[in-house]
Amino acid sequence: MDNNLIQKQKAILVGIDTGEYDLEHSLEELSELAKTAGAEVIGIFTQNRQSAENATFIGGGKLREIAEFAENQQADLLIFDGELSGTQLRNISDITGVDVVDRTTLILDIFAGRATSAEGKLQVELAQQKYRLPQLIGAGNVLSRQGGGIGTRGPGETKLETDRRYIRRRIHALELQLKEMEKRRGLMRRKRQKSGVPIIAIVGYTNVGKSTLLNLLTGADIYAKDQLFATLDPTARELRLPDGQQAVIIDTVGLIERLPHGLVEAFHSTLEVAAEADVILTVCDYASPYCREQLEVTGQVLDELGCGDIPRITVFNKIDLDPTSAAAAETIPVQGVRQVFISAAEKRGIDRLMNMISDCLSESVTTVQLLVPYQNGGLTDTIRREGSILNEEYTENGVRLTATIPKRSLFRYRDFLTDTAAAE
Repeated sequence: MDNNLIQKQKAILVGIDTGEYDLEHSLEELSELAKTAGAEVIGIFTQNRQSAENATFIGGGKLREIAEFAENQQADLLIFDGELSGTQLRNISDITGVDVVDRTTLILDIFAGRATSAEGKLQVELAQQKYRLPQLIGAGNVLSRQGGGIGTRGPGETKLETDRRYIRRRIHALELQLKEMEKRRGLMRRKRQKSGVPIIAIVGYTNVGKSTLLNLLTGADIYAKDQLFATLDPTARELRLPDGQQAVIIDTVGLIERLPHGLVEAFHSTLEVAAEADVILTVCDYASPYCREQLEVTGQVLDELGCGDIPRITVFNKIDLDPTSAAAAETIPVQGVRQVFISAAEKRGIDRLMNMISDCLSESVTTVQLLVPYQNGGLTDTIRREGSILNEEYTENGVRLTATIPKRSLFRYRDFLTDTAAAE
């Protein structure tokens, strides 16, 4: 799609305050989403209502006011802070004469423009197809009127609006392709687990600095930019910890408040790594007024994925933007919670974070004494990869080692243990 075309789109945000969530915060987020998609926000309209109006989402009088403003300001797009039915889409478009998208469509559009892996692209299209299918009922020709711009990235519009049978067939085909990819991913996951290398997952709200942190910890060059959903596909890199242990650290897709359920399902592959991790880093933007809300969203998603028993470290990032408050908070640690205050941009607090990761992993490792015969020398290399060798002595019968290894890999070395306590 032509980026210049996207940048020219003038958008109006529309929301209703039903008391179910913080509308001001939600609209701030929607504004950032619109900017990320390439729109210029020229106006915001809100209305207090008990619930969305069935025909037009917002009241008729307010909608006519919006239509007049849109005409005077030559607006190109209305973005509604909620999910619209096909009937609502058609009615709003007919009354205003302006293209209309809702919050979920906007997020899907951003995802469609950002996904880079084959699996990520398929997951985006599947989420789009599933969301648009029920919207076709009552939408009329609204979807086809969007000849370009926000809300049109991904699958073609002509088929989507005219042939629901095509969409159902496409959904089935996408699901089959993703199942095959899931099988291959499962094989890779089992291979990684068999190797015994610890896994660290970075999870958190979008645009809190997860990719910047990954780059800093590993020396990688992952795309990192101050915008929402800069990273969509899971990225894994090797990490060497202060105690010499080698681990794999994985960046995941950023979360967002009121993330559509279909998106959580579609990007389950990038989130499910958290459920298999040995340690989870929950990252939040300390300088944001919604820092606590970010942690709540992250915690809720992790609980839904069944990550309740996995050790977590809360990483308060961007303390350089609020250093005085961070210094005060750091002196009052929360009982029973691992937390660290850092600035990935200024490389502050990183040593403390690395040591905290090592401490977390130490809970799942054990120190053992082994005697490895020379004919089994390959095991020594395996120990170096998945753990660390504290002492190494060459004897007549083989290499005598003192090493730390993951407890889950203990079975691999049981025949070579010389300390009975570790074997029990």
